[in-house]
Amino acid sequence: MNSWPIQLGLYYYDFLGDSILRKSVIAGNWKMHMNCAETKSYLKEFIPLIKNIKDDRKVVIAPPFTAISTFSVHSDFDYLDISSQNIHWEDEGAFTAEISSKMLLEHGVSYAIVGHSEPRKYFSESDEQINKRAVFAQSSGLTPIVCVGETLEQRERGEADRVITRQVEQGLENTDPSNLIVAYEPIWAIGTGRTCEAKDANKICSLIRKLIGFDDVIIQYGGSVKPNNIDEIMSMSDIDGVLVGGASLDPNSFARIANYQ
Repeated sequence: MNSWPIQLGLYYYDFLGDSILRKSVIAGNWKMHMNCAETKSYLKEFIPLIKNIKDDRKVVIAPPFTAISTFSVHSDFDYLDISSQNIHWEDEGAFTAEISSKMLLEHGVSYAIVGHSEPRKYFSESDEQINKRAVFAQSSGLTPIVCVGETLEQRERGEADRVITRQVEQGLENTDPSNLIVAYEPIWAIGTGRTCEAKDANKICSLIRKLIGFDDVIIQYGGSVKPNNIDEIMSMSDIDGVLVGGASLDPNSFARIANYQ
């Protein structure tokens, strides 16, 4: 292990091996789905399905902002943590449509997704803005889930490594890698049904780990993750979890992913 201070929430102690190991973080991003009633119904069905989850993994869901309070009331924090889908870099102010860390912490939120390809695309979010969000999340006691990934055009031009390197170096500057999750989400695989080959995803995740320079940073894969491909994805040495979109909206589907073999 590296000497960097370990945030034990992302790690677990292996008594047999007398070592601290990275947990697998299985996260669901609901995007703009699920109202409060639907959230309550989902959790009633989902939580019993993950009550016997192994100690080597953690399950996280990012509901829409309007459902966070319902989620926090009806969730079971022994098995399930809450993430926000965004966070601003100020505590308060004239920032229409944004949300602050103190608003999130009030409802038991532990994680914040930043840099997802959708705000990058639709709202022209820059690596500099993503970095400010990630740094502020950590300073507020939240763990950022920072998304990186290339477009199909960039991949076909052989630019994937260069794009990922830029996003990691600029987006993660001055962050603490022991309280950080990086999600590699090739943009061309998000919601398309196309999945990056597990070995190719592992290669990029290995690159990310080397760029960060901290062996124990948690690195996820995201992009059309399904029950029928989760076992292969999680067999890769440099993939520590997944960030799941559509498949996380069905409690049985997401439970199968969380209980991967």
